[in-house]
Parts: sequence; C-alpha cells; structure tokens
Amino acid sequence: MNFLERVVAEKRAALEERKHALPPEALELCLPSNGIRDFHAAVSRPGAVIAELKARTPTIPSFRHSGGLRVLASIYEHNGAAAVSIVTDPARFGTSLEDVAPVRAVTTLPVIAKDFIVDRYQVLEARTAGADAILLIVRILDLPELKSLHAYARELGMHVLVETHDESEILAALAAGAKIVGINNRDLDTMTISLETTRRLAHLVPDDVVLVSESGIQTRDDIDGLLALRPCSFLVGGSLLDAADPGALLRGLTGQGDGEREIAR
Repeated sequence: MNFLERVVAEKRAALEERKHALPPEALELCLPSNGIRDFHAAVSRPGAVIAELKARTPTIPSFRHSGGLRVLASIYEHNGAAAVSIVTDPARFGTSLEDVAPVRAVTTLPVIAKDFIVDRYQVLEARTAGADAILLIVRILDLPELKSLHAYARELGMHVLVETHDESEILAALAAGAKIVGINNRDLDTMTISLETTRRLAHLVPDDVVLVSESGIQTRDDIDGLLALRPCSFLVGGSLLDAADPGALLRGLTGQGDGEREIAR
C-alpha cells in the first residue's frame, strides 16, 4: 500500500467515527454565517502566491517556523501573499481544521483548507471551520466523486483548487468543472519534486481556468520561468516555512524586492 492509499484508508476509517459522534445534519447547524472570501479572485492574478502553513511533512520532522501560525499568517499578508493555505491533516502535517478560524481572524486573506478529501462530510467540516476554499486531489477520486464533491463545495459557496499531476488528471479536473487547477510538482507516490511537471502540463489548462503551480517554488527565477510559459499562480510552503525571514522571501517571490533565495528542504 503506497502513501496515498494508506492516507485514504485512514481518512475513511476516521470519518465513520466522526459521523457517528456528530451526524452531518447536526454539523450543518454549525455552518458559519460570516461571508466567504473570494479565493478565486485572489489567485487569478498572474504571479499570485498562496502561502502555506503547516508544522511538518511526512519527510520533514519540523520547519523553522512550525509554531506561531497566526504570526506567520500576518507576515504573509503584510508581505504580498494573495491567500493562505492550511494543511488540515494533524497526523502527517501537524496542523488541523482547528487552526483555520484563529488564522482567518488575523488576516483578511481567503483561507484554503488542504486535506485528503474523499467525502462530503469533510467538505462540510472545512466550511464549518471557516475555510473559504478546499483542495480536491484527482488522484484519490474517481470522476463521479470529483464532480459531486466539487459541486457540493460550490453549493456551500466555497471555491475549489483541483490538484492534478498528469495529463489524464487535468482532463478529469476540467470535466468536473474546475475553475482553478493545480499542478502538483511533487509526485505523491515517490515524494520527488520537479518543476518540469508544470512546464510539461501547463498548456493543457485553458486560458479561462486559473492555473496554480504547487510545490518546489524557491526563488523568483522559478516563478519568472513558469510565468514565461503562461499566466499562473503559485502555492509555496516549505521555502517560506524554513526561511530565516519569511517576509523577505515572500517579497522576493512576489517581485517586491530581492528577498531571500533560500533553498527549501
């Protein structure tokens, strides 16, 4: 069983326990009344950076800025981020849905909750936690599931970043109605990263769909090189979380200054 298969199996098992403790109809009563921030508009500008928050990864035990998520979210906003991403998988990334509301309270930026979503209940949980957008990973969903989850998130008012890694997954994302398509430069089977993935696949995403290049973005040169192919936005995590000065690096990535050119672990 590979990494994604293990994760999905664990997610499905845990879901049954949560549904029993708080049925969907009861969770719906907890939906927040606050307005949803426009994630799609925020990331539509070419070169926009979605800055990520997480404490660790399956391959990195801890980042330099693993603590102080609220402080880091504020730094992101004041240094040019277009949106904030929170990985809501505590077992593997050390951050959870409980982090969404506190982070959202200290920034005006839209917040996307990233998890391995396989069920409508998780979409509802994300919205209840205050998320403005969610991530759907094509690799772990068949097309009917992808369409259903995408439609449900839109019913709740959220935008959806649909993550892909190859040609067939991009076609599936588009068939599901995705308006924001992410190309993950990390292979979730091997955990290897290559920006060549975005370079190879970018032309498959129509001009009227927002393209987000995910993972492996370390310098402004990386961004400029991909922008030369076509307009796109960028999701940046490790390089910011491990930078001595995340604000300076973010300014560099967004073209506001030289910034740092640190290498992400």
